[in-house]
Amino acid sequence: MIKEFSINSNNVIVNFSIKYCQTEKELLDSKSFEKILHNQIKYLQKQNASLLDRLHLIMPSTDLENEFLRLFKLLIIMDKQSIAEVNPEYLKVFQHTSDVIDFIEGLYNYWRGLERYALIQTTGDKSGIQNVNFIEAKNAFTNLVLKTYRRIEENLMEKDQNIYRQLSAGINAGIVLTDNKIDLPSTYDKVEDIPIIQKIVFTPPFIIYPNENKRSGLFERSDVNPIDYIELNQSHFFCYPAKVGSSLAFVYFHRDFMNHGVSLCNLFDLAEPEEYINKSPDLIYVFGARLPKHEKRTVYYYDKKNDIHVGYVSNTKEVDYFGYMKKMILTLHNLRMIKLGNLPIHGAMVHITLKNGIEKTIAIVGDSGAGKSESLEAFRTLSKKYLKEIKIIFDDMGSFHIEDGKVIGYGTEIGAFVRLDDLEMGYSFKEMDRAIFMNPHRQNARVLLPVSTYDVVTRGYEVDILLYANNYEDTNDVLRFFDTPEKAIDVFSKGRRKAKGTTSESGLVESFFANPFGPVQEEQATTKLINQYFNQLFDNNIPVGEIYTKLAIPTFERKGPEQAAKQLFKWLQQ
Repeated sequence: MIKEFSINSNNVIVNFSIKYCQTEKELLDSKSFEKILHNQIKYLQKQNASLLDRLHLIMPSTDLENEFLRLFKLLIIMDKQSIAEVNPEYLKVFQHTSDVIDFIEGLYNYWRGLERYALIQTTGDKSGIQNVNFIEAKNAFTNLVLKTYRRIEENLMEKDQNIYRQLSAGINAGIVLTDNKIDLPSTYDKVEDIPIIQKIVFTPPFIIYPNENKRSGLFERSDVNPIDYIELNQSHFFCYPAKVGSSLAFVYFHRDFMNHGVSLCNLFDLAEPEEYINKSPDLIYVFGARLPKHEKRTVYYYDKKNDIHVGYVSNTKEVDYFGYMKKMILTLHNLRMIKLGNLPIHGAMVHITLKNGIEKTIAIVGDSGAGKSESLEAFRTLSKKYLKEIKIIFDDMGSFHIEDGKVIGYGTEIGAFVRLDDLEMGYSFKEMDRAIFMNPHRQNARVLLPVSTYDVVTRGYEVDILLYANNYEDTNDVLRFFDTPEKAIDVFSKGRRKAKGTTSESGLVESFFANPFGPVQEEQATTKLINQYFNQLFDNNIPVGEIYTKLAIPTFERKGPEQAAKQLFKWLQQ
């Protein structure tokens, strides 16, 4: 059973199914408030704060936790004058109201500084009252926190405030959990009873502050199923059933990484119960199960017997970055695609309709920092001038399939995980009502935005143009096309780019087929697919070339992709 309340250094989780506060007194009597109050006093003690010394001089006893609990419970029903008449020991406290106000503000800011989550556990019946009223319950809890905070301060100051800020002081995000049973092979008994997320609601702007801001290293193949050796407490994990393109993924994440688990809702659609009940998943990913020595481990395994691709990332501070959540899921999906004879593509793909009515599907291949997302952003900013419509099929990862002799592109994600610096100035703030921001104050700050729909992502579009994003060559050319598949394969397979600090790499680097998320691990099988697909493209007279984004060249970070996009649109019009 998931506890009523849990807290770590970054987040707090409140289980509304066990305890839901509806009055100020219930809130002050709750274990959650008691723990928050305890932590704030401990923090002041650790800081050797002078405020604590002043409070000890004026409070009736040295037991500050109980004294403040008692005082707050009085202040929600009486003003300070009435309290002093009944309890003369508080006269000294009320002579130093400013110190008490300082403590209340510090306590309130500590609470607001945490990432705050609520959960409700329901039965499989969608009509359950807890399910129906979850949004109302979340909003009511926010109002209760604000009401309690304001009443205590106003009774202490003996006047109403003149300015009221309707902050999101309650819960940042909430999840509805279901006890739906899933059909997993016996190998996966350790995760079978982990509750499944049925709904997510979050209050924008949703801002999280993970420990890391970049990913490092490759995901390594394991000869042993990690499920066999990991130990996990099922009450500390949640399952996000994700629709990753055509793959069904069960993503099990530890409560320490609740921020990354909730953020998945802007990247992958939640599968409906009928899409996973009595069905075996294609992918299983365990994120955050601890190892005895707290070592970092990022591995994948193919369970041939059950035809399941399994991923595992251990619980360490180094993996507290959304890239570890996203990229392992995509790696597992790509490995599945390779086994099915489909070619994983690390890049971006759009279907555009020009002003003159011409429709084209353009795919741009490139590793992190090559300019694929920046090119999409340039397409978006120039769309009013050149385009009638733009549909994003994938922003980071997709796959090519050969159907009836044609190369068809499919996506995986409904969202985009992009650097704030790569977006048009102010655009992310215009989308604030849908965005999830990650470390906006740091280098390589990211935002997670929904950019497409599952229907568009999985519809399938014939590839009309395939381009490699060249971010390092300073040339007058913007487009260059290959006249043989061999020349194209050489450039695409080398995957050359100049690293821009989005990973731990630096300088001019290469990664096989610009895709370290599946093709690098299965290079031999991918090489066969590359030859097959590129020959098919040339047989179909599909233009294959390079687009010079110049993203890694100083002063061209923004205008390079924009110039490339303009030239591409003009070329298409001709």
